[in-house]
Amino acid sequence: MVELKEVREALSRIRRYASKTPLVRSSALSEVCGARVSLKAENLQKTGSFKVRGALNFLLSMGEEELRRGVITGSSGNHGQALAYAARAVGSSAVVVVPEDASPAKTEAIEGYGGRVIRFGFTSSERIGKAMEIAEEEGRTFVHPFDDPRIVAGQGTVGLEILEDAPETEMILAPIGGGGLISGIAVAAKGLNPRVKVVGVEPEASNCAYQSLKAGRIVDVGLPRTIADGLRTSKPGELPFSIMSRYLDDVTLVSEEEIEKAVLFLLQRCKLLVEPSGAVTVAALLFGKVRARGKVVAVLSGGNVAKETLLNLLSAQA
Repeated sequence: MVELKEVREALSRIRRYASKTPLVRSSALSEVCGARVSLKAENLQKTGSFKVRGALNFLLSMGEEELRRGVITGSSGNHGQALAYAARAVGSSAVVVVPEDASPAKTEAIEGYGGRVIRFGFTSSERIGKAMEIAEEEGRTFVHPFDDPRIVAGQGTVGLEILEDAPETEMILAPIGGGGLISGIAVAAKGLNPRVKVVGVEPEASNCAYQSLKAGRIVDVGLPRTIADGLRTSKPGELPFSIMSRYLDDVTLVSEEEIEKAVLFLLQRCKLLVEPSGAVTVAALLFGKVRARGKVVAVLSGGNVAKETLLNLLSAQA
């Protein structure tokens, strides 16, 4: 289990390298859902997503010899970018195993940060398994994208910043893929104020956390197909699942159409470019999937949207 103390330590460790992202009040969204909504703009974070927080916390906790040998992970894109950036920042090297259908924008960014990209499989289980195999062969340290206490603590710094900037927050909505982000946020938020509601949002087409929490055990949903490529996770991590089971107040689901409309709403009404995975929280608010009251914060987890995806959404609307 991860505790508030570890999240606070992570924040002090990473603040030299990661940005404190803004909490942006959205009048347009507030009017739609009848609550005072602010957006935690992790799409403006270094590498374009929250993932850099966990990656930095992990690498900054490693020893010199481990850093010299380098790190490796399996990622659909954002964690890979974050790990490549963090490795370069601390003088290490990174290898990233991505799915065969990974977004070109994300793989190009991984390489731009100095990472080596290997394409393998389609599910999170496949790419993580391949990454662990290569770690053994090359002597690299495997960095799990979400099932590690150092990763969870790093992601939890999002929650610390939210309550630092808006201590009156009554509800936080965050996307769920493998569960690292929302479990870290829950540890921080509940540790600071147990009355804060923490609600997860998943695509209907990729709902491993919803299914797992409903069943009371980890459920593997196989190969998800959703526009929210960062949330295509076959099953939640064991550590995030235990934290979600303890702290989450609810998990809600949004459709593909609702996600697409949320991306366009954020672009046109809020002037923020957010990837589909990061827009699921806004989709939940726009389409009444949660009972939003009082001060609500929706986490926009990333902004690394493929050009083709954005063009398709804009042309479909025209």
